[in-house]
Amino acid sequence: MPIATDPTAGRGRRAWLRHPAQVVVLAFAAAVLLGTFLLMLPVATTGPGGAGFLTALFQATSAVCVTGLVTVDTPVYWSTFGEVTLLALIQVGGFGIMTLASLLTLVVLRRLGLRTRLTAAAETKAAGMGDLRTVFKGVLTITILFESLVAAALTLRFALGYDVEWGRASYLGVFHAISAFNNAGFALFSDNLIGFAGDPWICLPIALAVIAGGLGFPVWIELAKDRWHWRAWNMHTSMTISATLALLLIGTVVVTASEWTNAATLGALSPPERLLAGFFHSVMPRTAGFNAIDYGQAHDGTLLTTTGLMFIGGGSAGTAGGIKVTTFMVLAWVIWAEVRGERDVEMHGRRIDERVVRQALTVALLSAGAVLASTLALAYLTDERLDALIFEVVSAFATVGLSTGITADLPALGQLLLVALMFVGRLGPVTLVSALALRDRGKLYRLPEGRPLIG
Repeated sequence: MPIATDPTAGRGRRAWLRHPAQVVVLAFAAAVLLGTFLLMLPVATTGPGGAGFLTALFQATSAVCVTGLVTVDTPVYWSTFGEVTLLALIQVGGFGIMTLASLLTLVVLRRLGLRTRLTAAAETKAAGMGDLRTVFKGVLTITILFESLVAAALTLRFALGYDVEWGRASYLGVFHAISAFNNAGFALFSDNLIGFAGDPWICLPIALAVIAGGLGFPVWIELAKDRWHWRAWNMHTSMTISATLALLLIGTVVVTASEWTNAATLGALSPPERLLAGFFHSVMPRTAGFNAIDYGQAHDGTLLTTTGLMFIGGGSAGTAGGIKVTTFMVLAWVIWAEVRGERDVEMHGRRIDERVVRQALTVALLSAGAVLASTLALAYLTDERLDALIFEVVSAFATVGLSTGITADLPALGQLLLVALMFVGRLGPVTLVSALALRDRGKLYRLPEGRPLIG
């Protein structure tokens, strides 16, 4: 006699895993825990015994979330096994976020209404991404291409320009290429890249890799189709590239001008090297934590500009963090439309959907709230300067990795707060936007309009 089964059995256990964003969060959490375990092994450190739990957790989170903040001197504290573990975590984190963000885009589009789906597919060219296999293959191809080219360039420079043995030069080239493309910012030099501040053969390949990884997979798919016919680009690609170029220019001008005479940063370099370092430090807030100057000695204007660039971040479905340049551009055009008294927000010959505007406002305001609350918490936990704390918090939340040098001096609770910020900042915007899109539902009625006073 067949046994009757309850069709709802186990439904409650699986309900909380039905949203794909939840699977993403669990996957990254599992990667962090695995990385923490590996870094705690005695073989992972150069000294006796393994790393402590907090140190291993902080570095594993920083690597998986491709941030770059460190509490220990990477080349001194970690053994080769530890460095390779960090590199593997960086690769998994960067590749994973590009793939999963692109797949979440497909999931969201396929669950929207037909009209919305067709409009969104036309704008993002997501339909051209195809299925899981196509997305995976595309992300893998882009990743291997850029990392290989940059690794080769860096290897040649280390070997020929600094007389580094070829095996060591290859190791340095591969490590920094992967760290750069994935916007991680981990370096195998105790002063990060300060010793190479005036070397264009080191700084430019790394900067280009950071930009390439930060643009995002959808942009590269579009460029592969329409190449450089910019008039044929969709709205997302146009917004991402134009905003990236504008922010790079603004950052270069402000940082270079602010630090031009600062002997502790750019002032000791020749004029061409100052321009190179200024450009380099306009790229890094995109969000890679490489630094060729000591931010602890930088002027307030530089710190404020860098903080703003870090908060904005880079492109969607890429290795960059922050609220993303598309979010920033949408909000900027909302302000412009309101100032001009226009009813619709229009960009590049298209009207931006009201739901996109609400999502951009939600991401920006929640991100600002997280930064302010975390800064307040750190202010109670430590006696560090407020500007340094804000810089550190934004760097962690935007998964940048730049620091004024206070990371290792923070108390345990402060470092745990940064761990949470890195995790939330890496996955928060992606999962939040997909959750908002998938929860979209209409009502059969509308309430009477109200107009509260503003300002």
